[in-house]
Amino acid sequence: MKSLTALSLVAVLLMPAPALLAQTDDAALIAKAKKIHSHVIPLDTHNDIEPSNFTPECNYTMRLSTQVNIPKMVEGGMDVSFMIVYVGQGPLTPEGYDNAYRQASAKFDAIHMLTEKIAPDKIGLALTPADVVSLHKQGKKIAVIGVENGYPIGLDVKRVKEFYDRGARYMSLAHNGNSQLADSNTGEKDGYSYNNGLSDEGRQVIAEMNRLGMMVDLSHPSKGANLEAIKLSKAPVIASHSGVRAMAPSVSRDMDDEQLLALKKSGGVIQIVGFASYLKPESPERTEALSKLAAEYFGTGAGAGRRGGAGGETAAPRPCPVENPSAPAQARRSPYAAFASSLPEEKRDAFMKRLAEIDAQYPAVPRANVKDLVNQIDYAVKLIGIDHVGIASDFDGGGGIDGWNSTAESFNVTLELVRRGYTEKQIGKLWSGNLLRVWGDVQKEAQREQMAAK
Repeated sequence: MKSLTALSLVAVLLMPAPALLAQTDDAALIAKAKKIHSHVIPLDTHNDIEPSNFTPECNYTMRLSTQVNIPKMVEGGMDVSFMIVYVGQGPLTPEGYDNAYRQASAKFDAIHMLTEKIAPDKIGLALTPADVVSLHKQGKKIAVIGVENGYPIGLDVKRVKEFYDRGARYMSLAHNGNSQLADSNTGEKDGYSYNNGLSDEGRQVIAEMNRLGMMVDLSHPSKGANLEAIKLSKAPVIASHSGVRAMAPSVSRDMDDEQLLALKKSGGVIQIVGFASYLKPESPERTEALSKLAAEYFGTGAGAGRRGGAGGETAAPRPCPVENPSAPAQARRSPYAAFASSLPEEKRDAFMKRLAEIDAQYPAVPRANVKDLVNQIDYAVKLIGIDHVGIASDFDGGGGIDGWNSTAESFNVTLELVRRGYTEKQIGKLWSGNLLRVWGDVQKEAQREQMAAK
């Protein structure tokens, strides 16, 4: 222990007793949180990827500017990343389906490239909850594959099995925009295709997912589609990255109490997402302006914080995004600024100018932080119980909040949970236990169906 100087000793002696106690409490609380964080298996159910970051020359073994990569997972004590095969909604045509399938295939291949060829000594692909535990015991980081938007399966239900065989362990039936399978939450404003529900093919897809053991994801489809999916699914469902609508009424992506209670009845879990605008919505005017800007530069299927356009045009090749530690914090944390880097220089400058004009005309609300995230966790736990709530980030897809802006800062979530009085057992459930339980239950239902079919 370092000796105190006379000056610092005076400062300590003059400090009021409550402040001394608070300092002691903070140190003890941090130590307790660190111990808990090292004991549990932190798992994040939604991290977007770009295949260009999964090559021998540029990959997740490097500290990239991406919010998720292996060095940042190590730094933040994050053990499991659900890496996402995402395709923005495009036209419901043979050409649209083919294009979406090609994009999805590239992302499947990228994840396998990382886990099988680039860094199999550092990260492994989990196909079962038991794999997660086994890889964790080996000291490896863990990748799992989720599919965001069933659009790439086109009109061929057999592709559900193909995606499962390629490693997909959950899938949502829609994203932003109605798919051939389900209405989207965006239908609240834009209109629905299936009377706020599922198409006939969507119902077949849910049955096939149940048969195979693939989790049904409720993040992004409409309320009606979600309630129908819950009724149809013989297995528990998940919401891989959603918020609580009661605390953000203007966000159609967030789940209201009726959906949450139905999810609980199914035995499922909602992964409360650290996405700033789902926790603390912007004004309707700012939201509309940003949506138009994103649609103009990234396509209607992409939305904010996504690369690639409607129907899936990919961005031009870019340099490997190795992180610049001297970059301003605001630039590193803004999804718009981050994804502007995918644009050609002349478009990038115009985009940032337009973004500055929107910021001036419609100032942003104070950015959501870890306390706001845990406020939503608290609400969900009180409504549906600790066994039905988990945690997600939507990193590299627009997610990020003050205090948890990359997976390197994951400990801060555990620290706030400890501050709120959550126990190690409860925190273990929130970080991974509940999701792994549901995943296991989905597998068991598939085994029952497969045995019954023999």
